[in-house]
Amino acid sequence: MLRLPILTLLIALAVSPAVLAADLADGRRLVQDKCAACHAVEPRTPSPHQDAPPFADVANRYKPEDLAEAFAEGIVVGHPDMPEFTLTPNEIDALIAYLESLRR
Repeated sequence: MLRLPILTLLIALAVSPAVLAADLADGRRLVQDKCAACHAVEPRTPSPHQDAPPFADVANRYKPEDLAEAFAEGIVVGHPDMPEFTLTPNEIDALIAYLESLRR
């Protein structure tokens, strides 16, 4: 009876790197398209908008996986320049993967 869970785990481990690489690439495209006008999306670069923290700072200040709920509900902040947005589950996974790549 333990064979099925073990097989499932082995399959998950075998595809995880490819899935993570795809999520990372999708996450990079997502932040370039939707966020780079205000946020620094690459490490060690300043944000174009002075009130927008660089993504590397966000990734190191918060555990990216802890932000998933906020991304799902839509991030609302206290300044008018930040647009309200919601992300699909796939976009959230991609964004989390990208943020994880920025952690020190």
